[in-house]
Amino acid sequence: MRTIVTSMENPPQRRDSPTSHLRASDSNRDQVAALLGEALSTGQLSHEEYSERLDSLYQAKTVGELEVLTHDLQVERQRPAASPVSYAPNASTEPDNIIAVFGGADRRGRWRVRRQTKALAVFGGVRFDLTEAEFEAKEVEITINAIFGGAEIILPEGVEVRCQGVGVFGGYDVHNSPDVDPTAPVVVIKGLALFGGVSGRFRRRRDR
Repeated sequence: MRTIVTSMENPPQRRDSPTSHLRASDSNRDQVAALLGEALSTGQLSHEEYSERLDSLYQAKTVGELEVLTHDLQVERQRPAASPVSYAPNASTEPDNIIAVFGGADRRGRWRVRRQTKALAVFGGVRFDLTEAEFEAKEVEITINAIFGGAEIILPEGVEVRCQGVGVFGGYDVHNSPDVDPTAPVVVIKGLALFGGVSGRFRRRRDR
């Protein structure tokens, strides 16, 4: 039976199912992340509630702990569609540091995008191709400081992009995808472009 969402300050009571005691798998977490994304897109969850439940999602150890996160949501219990990206298990807590000074750095293919990526381009350039990458979290943060340099980010269609970069005698030319998939990750782009520039574009996987 479908009920109306309540705040996590008064979380819904869990109704144990025969599988509640089982250890949660990565596919279980991905499915719940998709449902939470759907609830956010339909207005059932605020951004604050969504973030709270997402934090609880990655801390959950059993199926029962995951079930309580969507118990009060009006969402389809079957995953609506395959995500345009994949998630990598065993997320790292350390940021990925990339430096390009009078040179370049290129990340493409099947590489892992950590929760935090920090890049510095000084009289050089960096290029991130995320279309075949594995994301270690539902929300990842990429900080790019381009000083007399530049950076290009190629994103898979469907991801939500939040560009918070600042340009000083330079600029950030990164826009959101026209069709955001609620099951896809959120990419937060930060940093400073000083006499440099950061650009972003979208590409479908099949274009590769």
